[in-house]
Parts: sequence; structure tokens; C-alpha cells
Amino acid sequence: MTTKARRITEALRILKDLGLPPAQINERTAICLLALLDLPPQRSWKRATNPRLGIRAILDFAREQLETPYAENTRESVRKYSVKQLSS
Repeated sequence: MTTKARRITEALRILKDLGLPPAQINERTAICLLALLDLPPQRSWKRATNPRLGIRAILDFAREQLETPYAENTRESVRKYSVKQLSS
């Protein structure tokens, strides 16, 4: 398993442990969680931070740190179905 896949799997486990609804326990929400913690695969969980990020920055993190490109038209889905759930 690559470090990217391992990190996403860890984030998925955390989402489940936090009690998110099954519909939000997915790779997109896991990537949003990692972005909101500024936690690329090479950084340890102990070094997580809490930067204020907008949707554009979350998509940039996904592309640059996790090599997961999202199309521009996915911003609303990311906001509505992932980020909003993490901020509740």
C-alpha cells in the first residue's frame, strides 16, 4: 500500500470513529479532512495543524499533495457533501 493510500485509509477510519454518516465516509471526505489538517502523506499525525482553507485550497491540496485531481465543477459537491459535514 502506498503512503497516499495508507493515509487515506487512516482518515477513513477516523471519519468512521467520529460517527459520520456512512454516505460521508468516502475518499473525497477523507481527502478534505487531510487538507483541513494540512496533513500530506509524509507528515505525521502529531504534526497536524488547523489552517483556514477554502474549497479551492482543499482541491489544490488534493491535487498537489495526494495526486488526486478534481475538476473545477466538483467544488460544490466537495463543499456540500464533505466539508459541511466536517464542520458540523
